[in-house]
Amino acid sequence: MKDKKSLIIYFSRADENYFGGEMRYIDKGNTEVIAEYIKDITGGELFKVEPLNPYPSNYMKCIEEAKIRTREHNAPIKENIPDISSYEIIYVGSPIYWGGMPEELFTALKGYDYTGKTIRPFTTHEGSGLSGVPNQLKEICVGANFTSGLAIVGSEVNSSKSKVEQWIDNN
Repeated sequence: MKDKKSLIIYFSRADENYFGGEMRYIDKGNTEVIAEYIKDITGGELFKVEPLNPYPSNYMKCIEEAKIRTREHNAPIKENIPDISSYEIIYVGSPIYWGGMPEELFTALKGYDYTGKTIRPFTTHEGSGLSGVPNQLKEICVGANFTSGLAIVGSEVNSSKSKVEQWIDNN
């Protein structure tokens, strides 16, 4: 998979985050760290999905806002993803919000032709694993092929590059 043209689409949030029972402030979101590992390993291109209306920096306020955006299916983004037609592999990275992807990823991924593309999901979490993300992607990315996903515990992202490389090499 390393030799195929890849696009890494991800959503990530810094600020206050939950790590194994405590709140900590981080300068770079966990999913962004993993996305950058994938870029380093594959040479793929990065695209960060950013909300038009940023989430609050306070974690508890952020998750309440995420619940509203998920319920209302309303999460505009700053910029649409680039033309995907020339990419063979599309990595899609997400933290877990309320059992699945943040609504902004739905906004970003809808409306493209995924026929013949390979989708490789990855998540960061504190106990949710891949959660509903693979099934959500299968609903959106019609016509794509899917590989097994990768779930990394958020508090372990800074020591997970070898796990990411193993996942890329084994699929």
